[in-house]
Amino acid sequence: MQNNTVLQINDLSTSDYDAWLVLWQNYLRFYETTLPLSTTQQTWQNILDDNVAIYGFGAWNDNKLIGITHVVLHPNTWNTTQCCYLEDLYVDDAIRGQGVGRQLIEYVYNFANKKSCNRVYWVTQENNTPARAIYDTLATQTDMVQYRKNL
Repeated sequence: MQNNTVLQINDLSTSDYDAWLVLWQNYLRFYETTLPLSTTQQTWQNILDDNVAIYGFGAWNDNKLIGITHVVLHPNTWNTTQCCYLEDLYVDDAIRGQGVGRQLIEYVYNFANKKSCNRVYWVTQENNTPARAIYDTLATQTDMVQYRKNL
């Protein structure tokens, strides 16, 4: 990304599907996983559906989609306002390390603030050192440990 180029961050829209799909598949590959096409298609439909509390944002450089993030808003038992879970964040390998991820997270912060959320939170792999170096400057790491049982 050239320093004189302005990064644009906006909601994902129907016309962004092909570019989003490339980044989505790269994101899944990064985490060494695959999903059925039906899950990917449902995820995309949820992002576009105003009745589902899942939102997708994209970062564009010179009209090319170079980064994506998805968030889920949900109620919680410890506050009277919703939480914003930053579920997915991916920046194209060729652009990584140039501040796009940071800008996407800051965009999510602004979005969550406008939605009157009480916090933004996310999880990442323990060994995702480059991302964690950025995350450490943008948020506070908690001492919580995640447990999961897939059903």
